[in-house]
Amino acid sequence: MTKPWYNKGLRFACTECGKCCTGEPGYVWISQREIEEMAETLQISVKEFIQQYTREVDGNFSLREFPRTYDCIFLRDGKCLVYKARPKQCRTFPFWPENLDSKDAWEKCANRCEGINHEHAPVIPLSKIRENLEEM
Repeated sequence: MTKPWYNKGLRFACTECGKCCTGEPGYVWISQREIEEMAETLQISVKEFIQQYTREVDGNFSLREFPRTYDCIFLRDGKCLVYKARPKQCRTFPFWPENLDSKDAWEKCANRCEGINHEHAPVIPLSKIRENLEEM
């Protein structure tokens, strides 16, 4: 098996800057369990959570975005309101297949994310990167 270009690990630490939660429109896919966890964090019912914070797309749920800015519905003053219960898609960022496809893709992502290649960030080992990929 050929080793990936990042076989020695990648430097990353989430700075909670919120930049990955804004910008282009997109989808943050969420499971029923994640819906329940976020609803509990917000101390509201699952039904209320679904009505207020989600949109249904092809039978799946995604978090809503603010119109015009496309900020995640939970991004306030650059911080996530549900950070401790954030969805898997958010927890595994930036270790997504498209960001790991090449060194250039990783560097492009680093232009948006100050935690990538940050001088004080730990090196995330290949084993942990693979765990994140498997979660996706």
